[in-house]
Amino acid sequence: MSTEYFVGIDVSKDTLDVCVYPTQDTFRVPNSPDGIDELIKRLKPIELRLIVFEATGGYETLAVSTLAAAGLPVVVVNARQIRDFAKSIGRLAKTDSIDASVIARFASAVKPELRPLKDSPSQELTGLVTRRRQIVDMIVAETNRLKAATRRNQRDLQAHIRWLQKRLKQLDDQLKRNIKNGALWH
Repeated sequence: MSTEYFVGIDVSKDTLDVCVYPTQDTFRVPNSPDGIDELIKRLKPIELRLIVFEATGGYETLAVSTLAAAGLPVVVVNARQIRDFAKSIGRLAKTDSIDASVIARFASAVKPELRPLKDSPSQELTGLVTRRRQIVDMIVAETNRLKAATRRNQRDLQAHIRWLQKRLKQLDDQLKRNIKNGALWH
């Protein structure tokens, strides 16, 4: 009977910490196109059952989409599931290599189901909607600051609010154009 290999990848802004289970081989590559190419070269020869990433708010997007495009079995899992699993096996220490090991063990034990990744237009729409929400949140925060600001700071805040509102209108126009043209669904 052949061994099934599972890979856990802990993602940060600058690096990808990788653990192959059950061998516990670990390594680190940059979270960059060149680093991800190196990762693919190292993982392709292994008979992989599954590669699991913890959702990190977007730092995983480039690696996940590139590995999937290379034909590797990739899934992104909610961070809470990984934390709960780590607690259940008594792995409370936090380092990137330990996290990668826990994610790999999670992959082996739970075997999360592969789900199709969002296509590029869907990712684009999600990115636009997320950015729109961030700008709305900034407008609210700056408007709240305006109430307690000094006169000098009020002028600065008002200028920033106007700029944010202009950017919000640009995003809304872009979303409307894409929706009207059906560009996000082709």
